Amino acid sequence: MTFRDAFVSIAVAVAAGLLIGAERQQSATVAGRKDFAGIRTFPMVALLGALGALAQPAAGVWLLVGLLVGVVAFVAVSHARSASHDEIGISTEVASLLAFGLGALAGMRGLMPDADRFLLVGTTAAAVLALLALKAPLHGFAKRLSSDDIYATTKFVVLALIILPVLPRGAYGPLGVLAPYKIGKMIALVAGVSFAGYAASRIIGSARGLLVAGLLGGLVSSTAVTLTYSGRGRDEPSVATLCAVAIIAACSTMFARLVVVVALVDRPLLGALAPPLAATAVVGFGVAVVLYRKASKAAESTSREGAEPALRNPFELRQAVSFGLLYGVVLFVAKAAQQGAGSAGLYVSSVLAGLTDVDAITLSVVDMHRAGLASGTAATAIMLAALTNTVVKSGIAISVGGAAVGRPVAATLGAGLAVGGVVLAVMA
Repeated sequence: MTFRDAFVSIAVAVAAGLLIGAERQQSATVAGRKDFAGIRTFPMVALLGALGALAQPAAGVWLLVGLLVGVVAFVAVSHARSASHDEIGISTEVASLLAFGLGALAGMRGLMPDADRFLLVGTTAAAVLALLALKAPLHGFAKRLSSDDIYATTKFVVLALIILPVLPRGAYGPLGVLAPYKIGKMIALVAGVSFAGYAASRIIGSARGLLVAGLLGGLVSSTAVTLTYSGRGRDEPSVATLCAVAIIAACSTMFARLVVVVALVDRPLLGALAPPLAATAVVGFGVAVVLYRKASKAAESTSREGAEPALRNPFELRQAVSFGLLYGVVLFVAKAAQQGAGSAGLYVSSVLAGLTDVDAITLSVVDMHRAGLASGTAATAIMLAALTNTVVKSGIAISVGGAAVGRPVAATLGAGLAVGGVVLAVMA
C-alpha cells in the first residue's frame, strides 16, 4: 500500500464524516440543543475507523476492534447524559457509529476495488445525510400511517422479496408456457403498482399521485395499472375520473414506450411505426390532461367543502393473485390458439400475442423485420398487437371499474387507435 492509497482512503473517510457532521451541527443550531458531536468530531470519528482499517495488515483486526469499543463507550456515555436530561433521541449517536463504519470501509482496501469502495462510502454517507435532514417530512409521513398501511407494506415486502425470488423459473404445462416466476412477477407487479400509487397519493396528493403512478406504471405494465385503478375507481367513486386518467396515461405511455424500444433495436423500422404510435399516444395524453384538470378542480372544490374522501391503502393480495392466475390462463389459451392457427400468418399471431403482452411480439416482429420482413407489414403487425392489448384493457376497465372508469378509458383509447390506424393506412 502506497502513501497515495492511504491518503485517498483517509480523505474519503474525512469527507464522509464532514458531510454527516455538518448536518448534525446545523440541525443542533437550529433546534437550540447541544450535541456531543458536530462538524469536527464526526470527521475525527471517521478518521479513527480509517486508521484502524489501514493498520490491519500490520496490527491485525484487534486495533480496529479496540477503536470501535472506544467509540461505542464514548457514545454510550453521551447518550446516558442526554437521557438524564429527558433527551431520548439517539440519531446523533447512531450517526457517529455509522461515521466510524464508513471510515473503516474507506480503509479496507482488500474488500473491493477502490472505485467501488469509495462509491459505496459516498452513497451510504448521502443516504445517512438524507435520513437525518428529512426528519420532519419523514416523521410527518409516519404519523399519517395506519396499522393497515404497515400490514400492507409487510405483505408486499414478503411477496416481492421472499416469495417471488424462490419461484421456479422454468415453464410447465402441456404447452410449456406456464412459468411460476413469470406469473409471480405479474402478481408482484400488480401489487407494486397499487402500493406505489397509494404512497404517491399520500405524499403529493390524490390527484397528482394517481397521475404520476399511471405514467410510471405505464413504463412497466399498463395492464397492471388498468386492473389496479379500475378496482380502485369502483371502490372509491369519488376518484373514479382520476383513476380513468391514470389508466389512460399508462396506456398512452405504453405506445410511447414502444417507439423508444423500436428506436433502440431497429431504427429503420421507426419511420413506418413511429407516426401511428405517436399519434395514438398524443390523443391519449391530450385527453388525460383535459380530464385531469377537470377532476383536479372537482377535487379542490370537494376539499374546500370539507368532504374530501379519506385515502385507504388499496393493496389487496387477493386481487393481485387473481390477476396472476387470469394472466396464466390467458397466456395458455393464446398459445393454444396460436398453435392451432398454424400458418395463418403473422397478423393472427400478433392479435393473439396482444392478449397478454405487447413487448414480446414487438421484439419478435423487429427480429423478423431485420431479417427481411417489409416495414409496412411489421408496423401493421405491431399495431394489431397494440390494438388487441388495448381492447383487453378497455374490457378490464369496463368490467372491473364500471361505467365511471370504463367509459372514458374505452372512448379515449378507441379514438387514439382510430387516429393511429388512419395514419398507418395513409402511410401504407
